[in-house]
Amino acid sequence: MSIRSKKDLEVLLSKLKNYENPSFQLEQYPTPAHIAAEWIWNMAMAGEVANKTILDAACGPGILGLGLLLLGAKHVIFVDKDPKIIRICQHNYNTLAEEYELGKAEFIVSDIQLVDVDADIVVENPPFGTKNEHIDKVFLEKAFATAKIIYSMHKYSTKRFVEAVAKDHHFKITHLWQYAFPIKATFAFHEKPVKKVDVGLWRMEKR
Repeated sequence: MSIRSKKDLEVLLSKLKNYENPSFQLEQYPTPAHIAAEWIWNMAMAGEVANKTILDAACGPGILGLGLLLLGAKHVIFVDKDPKIIRICQHNYNTLAEEYELGKAEFIVSDIQLVDVDADIVVENPPFGTKNEHIDKVFLEKAFATAKIIYSMHKYSTKRFVEAVAKDHHFKITHLWQYAFPIKATFAFHEKPVKKVDVGLWRMEKR
């Protein structure tokens, strides 16, 4: 089977197994399939997927990294501190590998600060820092230390913060996409079935 369009990719990613009991403290909100598919498709069209080694930081169930493997990434390193979600990520990989030829996948259960890997590109949809203040900065700093090209998603309201951290680490922002990120009611305090959060996806490159 082959993936011929962004829509094909979105449909396939939407079928992956997701969080079973998401952690409030870890801000485990899945990246929607339509956003992930557009993100990955744009990377592929820019020549940033095929034969690349990519770190998927805070990978969750693996929607980004698995999409990258489906479009030809050579090696994806999946990192998450939650062992339960890494097992789901592995399950998703094994399910896809039954039908598609995928590159190498490496699964690491670790705090992001303790990870030391080499990669061409980092993709990440880290916790927004709502529950664990400044955790978004921790992920950015690790990404900057790992690769020369970074794709990172954050609340759009933190735009100045992202720009300042990138500048401090000598990265230039080349692209910025804005999305309405739907968060389904998962926890008891959620009052609406779906809440939409304005997020930005930043592409940053080493100067």
